[in-house]
Amino acid sequence: MFAGVDQHALLLLRHGQTEWSAMGRHTGRTDLPLTAVGERQAHAAGRTYALMHRGGSPALVLSSPRQRAVRTAELAGLPVDETTENLAEWDYGDYEGMTTTQIREKVPDWTVWSHPMPGGESAGQVTSRADKLLERVRAALVERDVVLVGHGHFSRVVIARWLGLGADAGVSFRFDPASITVLGDERGEPQIQHLNVPPS
Repeated sequence: MFAGVDQHALLLLRHGQTEWSAMGRHTGRTDLPLTAVGERQAHAAGRTYALMHRGGSPALVLSSPRQRAVRTAELAGLPVDETTENLAEWDYGDYEGMTTTQIREKVPDWTVWSHPMPGGESAGQVTSRADKLLERVRAALVERDVVLVGHGHFSRVVIARWLGLGADAGVSFRFDPASITVLGDERGEPQIQHLNVPPS
């Protein structure tokens, strides 16, 4: 269990920096490695996890199949029990590899949260994927903590759905590379226990 949490908790770990994330390029299905900075961040995230975790039974660790997530888990000292496409980043479709500034040259005021992704996933599809994942997570939380190692935008949708909010509410939750967020419940009401805790 995690410090300050009286029951089993859900921990989200975002992967460390990649070349594209450092440049603000949308990275969905493209399988990029961590940068040297990203590897250092992942090591540091492991130290943060160790400080926050109170021991007990080992957590169930699920990871996105993308190498940036799997490598982050490895460097953080978190043995991955399973990789799943349900933890993959939002599919940006035609906007893959583009920055927000580049996209707005064609679609003024565009954001991930407010506009469609031509050739990619809709907000409804991402919501469905997050809900399916959380159904599994909640079943596992009966017995132990769960760690999800994934990506920025999709993890923010998971946070929103944990709270019963729409996917677009993800815009309100900052989630930096290699940071940790802990979700839990208080007397049956879902809450954020810790948000965007940076790697130490």
